[in-house]
Order: sequence, then structure tokens, then C-alpha cells
Amino acid sequence: MTTRLDHVGVNVRDLAAQTAWYKAAFGLKTVFEFRLDGLGLSGVVLEHPRGWRIELLARPGSSPGLRAPDPPTAVLTEGYGHFAVTTPELDPVYGALVAHGAGEVMKPGPSPEPGVRMAWVNDPEGNLIELIERSTALSA
Repeated sequence: MTTRLDHVGVNVRDLAAQTAWYKAAFGLKTVFEFRLDGLGLSGVVLEHPRGWRIELLARPGSSPGLRAPDPPTAVLTEGYGHFAVTTPELDPVYGALVAHGAGEVMKPGPSPEPGVRMAWVNDPEGNLIELIERSTALSA
């Protein structure tokens, strides 16, 4: 079987604000926007120049779900708790995201995976994002 991850979906409260933040913070471009009127659901698919995508979804009347302050707390709730991106330079990416308004969750440091460094931030609505630096991060 040949598969690869296509995108990560994140349910958000303020679609316009979160779209602007993800575009500015990660350098993403809009692929397409959509609306499903029968459900009152709006969404936007954003793409990084290296091909990874994130889909932001918003629906009136939604309520906050998991908003864990850190990774250990997130794993106390079953289901999706975060998404991760790789970078060859962890420290400047972490700094740039914080400068764009990301919350500082865990400063850059060693990962449990040997030879890998990691850091954690959260977006303006509190969604956790893991940042990973490995020597082969962008070689594939």
C-alpha cells in the first residue's frame, strides 16, 4: 500500500483570524476556500511551499474542545492532540513563531527520539504544534 499524509484538519473558532495567523507564521498560501451551506461549515486549505497542508474548519455554534496547556496534559485526553512540522533549524523557527504570536509551551530541547530536538508552541486559539529538528527533516 502506498500512502502519504495529505493534510491535518484543525477546527477553529475564528476562521479569518486563524487563516491570517497560519499564513503569516508558516508562510502558507491558500489553495482553496469552501462553504457547505447546509452545515454552516466554512473552511480553507492552506499549503506550505514544501507541500504539506493544513485545513482550517469553522462552524457557528462550535465549542472549545481540548486546549491542553502542554503535551503531557494533552495525552490525558484520547484523540488528536497536536500536529507536528519538521525544520532543519529549530531555534529560529521557534523564535519566529513566537514573534508571530504563538504561545511558548516548551522551549527547544532534546526529544525522546535520539538525535532529535523538539519544541512546542500553540496557535492563538491554543492548538498545540510540535516543532521537530532532525538531520534528515527536509531531505525527503
